[in-house]
Amino acid sequence: MSYFADKQSLVAEIMRRYPDSPQGRRSALMPLLREVQNAEGFISEARMAEIGALCGTTATEVRSVLSFYSTYHTVPTGRHHLQVCSTLMCALAGSDELWDHLVSELDVQPGEVTPDGAFSVQKVECLGSCGTAPMMQVNDLGYYENVARAKCDRLLASMRRGETPTPDNPVPVTVNAEGCQVLASGDAVGASITGLAKLPGGRA
Repeated sequence: MSYFADKQSLVAEIMRRYPDSPQGRRSALMPLLREVQNAEGFISEARMAEIGALCGTTATEVRSVLSFYSTYHTVPTGRHHLQVCSTLMCALAGSDELWDHLVSELDVQPGEVTPDGAFSVQKVECLGSCGTAPMMQVNDLGYYENVARAKCDRLLASMRRGETPTPDNPVPVTVNAEGCQVLASGDAVGASITGLAKLPGGRA
């Protein structure tokens, strides 16, 4: 069954944001993807084909766009979709150990959902919180920072009780006037642009 069949006013409103041209129609692809994912939790092959037809393109092109972004999902996710940053800074700070603990504790792998429908897991590219690694994002909520095993266990226990733990930092991550990343407490972490030193022989 078509998702947008009874949502033509919504489709029209999205299309009006862009030029009335073939290129403009394709620009509506991402908000249409977000609409489906918000409603259904993931984007199926049928929805890709439907969005492609609305935008004047193919399901293959729709898939090529959504596959670039880790925020779009092509398989169902749990009520709590746990995303662990796996790029270099987080890996050096222990994200591999955090990931191993998560998949072991939940007995789930990427693309799977726990039998109770509560959890799914995903490795993602840089989430821009290098100064607070290792870190994790749950659904589209804020960031949970400096997540070692003990903190991970507390977060999981809270979610298992049906609670939503308060993120350490909202999205986007806060950066103060000195260009330094700060925690929700206001404490600065990482380096500041004011602390950069000139390289020997470098230009000012």
